[in-house]
Amino acid sequence: MALVDKVKLPKPLSWLLNFGRARSLWVYQWGLACCAIEMGAAFGSPRYDVMRLGVIPFPASPRQADLVVISGTVTDKMAPVIRRLYEQMPEPKYVISMGSCANCGGPYWDSYSVTKGVDQVIPVDVYVPGCPPRPEALLEGIVLLQERIQREDMQERWRGEPIVVPTSAPSSTRVPAPPGASSTASAVSAGSAQA
Repeated sequence: MALVDKVKLPKPLSWLLNFGRARSLWVYQWGLACCAIEMGAAFGSPRYDVMRLGVIPFPASPRQADLVVISGTVTDKMAPVIRRLYEQMPEPKYVISMGSCANCGGPYWDSYSVTKGVDQVIPVDVYVPGCPPRPEALLEGIVLLQERIQREDMQERWRGEPIVVPTSAPSSTRVPAPPGASSTASAVSAGSAQA
């Protein structure tokens, strides 16, 4: 990849390399607490079948992985280990933070031993909210990450705002927004419709 980083590639070749990287993600699964059960359901269950997306969920070492999924409560004692294993992953590498505890500390944010989100330790590309998030939400996060990898420029690696997987509201609270209205306006109208 070092030569690819230095030379401007033709668009078809760049598209082909990005397509190959996006559809062959080796996952390093880092299950720290209860969200790991949902991650295991997404990666191990035939119902969700992540291999059809091009995600290889077999146990990988950090030196083989392209993507690490952090699911569960990150404690201050575990943070240096996560950092060390992240640094052992080859470039380009991606991170998905799964669940409220990994995102911001969750219900334990007030504890003396809990890190207030894994993004305090390593950079996060995709946040999957929920306590616990459904396996479908993790799959949506993987698909959104693959779309970003597909558009990525090899010379200028993306470093900006992370992706947040949207949580869906129950169908009874969804109110269609009028054309040209922002999403906040539809959320406000949904709240006033229930009142």
